[in-house]
Amino acid sequence: MTPSKFTQSLNQLPTWLQLTISLFAGCLVPFSFAPFTIWPLGIAALIILALLIKDQSLKSVLLRCWYFGVGMYGLGVSWVYVSISGFGGAPAPLAACLVIIFVFSMAAVFSLPFYIFGRWFSRHQLGLVIAFPASWLISEWLRTWLLTGFPWLFIGYGDLTNWLSGWAPIIGVMGLSLLSAVTAGWIAQTIYNPKKSTGLILGGITVAIIWVTGFALQKVEWTQVSSTPTSIAIVQPNISQEEKWQAEFRESTTDLLRIKTEPLWGHKIIIWPEAAVTQVYSDALPFLNEINRKASDSESGLITGIIFDDQEKDVYYNSVVTFGKAIGIHHKRRLVPFGEYVPIEALRNLIEFFNLPTSVISIGPEEQHGLKVDDILIAPSVCYEVAFPDLIAKNAVDSQLLMSVSNLGWFGDSLGRHQFMEMAQMRALETQHYYAYSTNNGPSAIFDRKGRVVEQTNAFEQAVLSSEIFAADGTTPFMKLGSLPSVLISILGFILLRIFDKKNPD
Repeated sequence: MTPSKFTQSLNQLPTWLQLTISLFAGCLVPFSFAPFTIWPLGIAALIILALLIKDQSLKSVLLRCWYFGVGMYGLGVSWVYVSISGFGGAPAPLAACLVIIFVFSMAAVFSLPFYIFGRWFSRHQLGLVIAFPASWLISEWLRTWLLTGFPWLFIGYGDLTNWLSGWAPIIGVMGLSLLSAVTAGWIAQTIYNPKKSTGLILGGITVAIIWVTGFALQKVEWTQVSSTPTSIAIVQPNISQEEKWQAEFRESTTDLLRIKTEPLWGHKIIIWPEAAVTQVYSDALPFLNEINRKASDSESGLITGIIFDDQEKDVYYNSVVTFGKAIGIHHKRRLVPFGEYVPIEALRNLIEFFNLPTSVISIGPEEQHGLKVDDILIAPSVCYEVAFPDLIAKNAVDSQLLMSVSNLGWFGDSLGRHQFMEMAQMRALETQHYYAYSTNNGPSAIFDRKGRVVEQTNAFEQAVLSSEIFAADGTTPFMKLGSLPSVLISILGFILLRIFDKKNPD
């Protein structure tokens, strides 16, 4: 297959320039996410990467992918610097070095599945339309579990605002990523060899069907909502990260929670954010008993984040606990390295960031019951858990409402808080459940079952959100199957290409 003049010109560029283009393409990806939501840039980035690794050696493929990953993570998770330096206590030079190490490492993890593309399919005539999307999907899947998982910057989040979003309740965000990569691969193949062919035309028809079907699927209602609304309120205390765990501010924090909640008693559900109570559970019992009495007297169910000290097991959990008409407890199951636990204990005393007050948290049990307020079943999650689509989908099966509590103070005024909220919106769309999104410093929000914002607070303000939600019954296909079908389809694509690849036997 003869490449186009454009492709030939691209391949003739000096290696350093091709790597620079790959780095730049990676930088485009974060612009497809919130707060920018310029989703075509994400697909454009994939097209550029696909053309850069077409017809390349294994070493060149991996190097270009690594540069792409450096650009994507270097810009997309730049908020990590804010967490380490601004709130983790690390000096600026050390924080910068730690961020560079993190970005380089994540770029390597991102690149790893493209070994398959470079090893067997770089020169295959269907490499761009099958092997490239499959490599992209496996890369995202790998990042959900390798080294405890960092499922960030999935290209499918950019599809929240386009026609492909209709597929979300069926295949989830990773499935959307696969469809975006298929689209990018077909466009790249068209650019690579624009001469008309049966395969190219069939590919174009397939891509068109995918997008048009996505538009039609946006109108499908996978769940049924109650006709009776439920009153809900979220308190956003906006406690600064510098003051949050200092003993001298505890009384003022509890006073703030009392004052902000007082006019809300009577709402069916009231939510305080992650670790809103800045004492461990046993130490905070006098205050919690007071709150329990008020919640019970007003027929309200109050849900709050708190550090729960299990004194029998001598462990601490980052938890959600309930009072009044609310029942249940939830312990966080996906922890943030260094923020909540230290992977290597020998590091703990090196710098303040490796020995934060919250870095003693234990992982909660994988199987847990949800929460309940009267007859409404709630699937809770704590902060980082919302980034794991299959985890939330699994918990949503026996629930009628999703909720999460977070402390976005770690992100400051960075891209992180916008990306985090976008993830929660995608979880609402994947499950077609209303979603109560409670944060310490905002924004806090209520999303409907299409992931749209119903009510929202401003960031970095003390605020109260009062709204209504509708309990949802039923399940979406994604809640039942998760991301596994997308992963299996990608693996099957590799297998079929190898089986029918007679030109590149190995």
